[in-house]
Amino acid sequence: MAEDNSPYKAVATKCRRSRTKFTEEQLKILINAFNKKPYPGYAAKQRLALEVNTEESRIQIWFQNRRARHRFLKRPEKNLDLRQDRVYPEENIQGVRDRRCRTSYTSSQLQTLMNAFMENPYPGIDSREQLAEDIGVPESRVQIWFQNRRSRLRIQKKREPEEASAQRQNQGQDL
Repeated sequence: MAEDNSPYKAVATKCRRSRTKFTEEQLKILINAFNKKPYPGYAAKQRLALEVNTEESRIQIWFQNRRARHRFLKRPEKNLDLRQDRVYPEENIQGVRDRRCRTSYTSSQLQTLMNAFMENPYPGIDSREQLAEDIGVPESRVQIWFQNRRSRLRIQKKREPEEASAQRQNQGQDL
């Protein structure tokens, strides 16, 4: 068998997660839960994950997609007041008890994550799962960490030119 030396070989490590396919029974459970509460808390998503026999992160994504589709289908006419569609009574703040606890990382976990980020700020599912296994946290937390780190990096890059110009102005005033 010939060895593949093409540049597309590296792309295989950045593949997406395979699409989650729910059975009709699972969909009935999810749709019923969505109709009752389109913004379920962390505990409710975990219960649904157990009931549907999948990961909580897949349930979270399903609800995000379902809300997006629901908003799209209920889009108001252009001449109507847009604010009417945006008010969802289910969207009321439910308190801290429904939120996921903040994930705390040890210095060694952070060092591992930072090293991986320096190597590739957009890791594929395989890399994230391997990192999650290495540092002992769920893959969904690794994915969120990378999203937050990329966001922080963009903010820092925006601030650098502003700070540099402010320093130049301050230096000009000192003369």
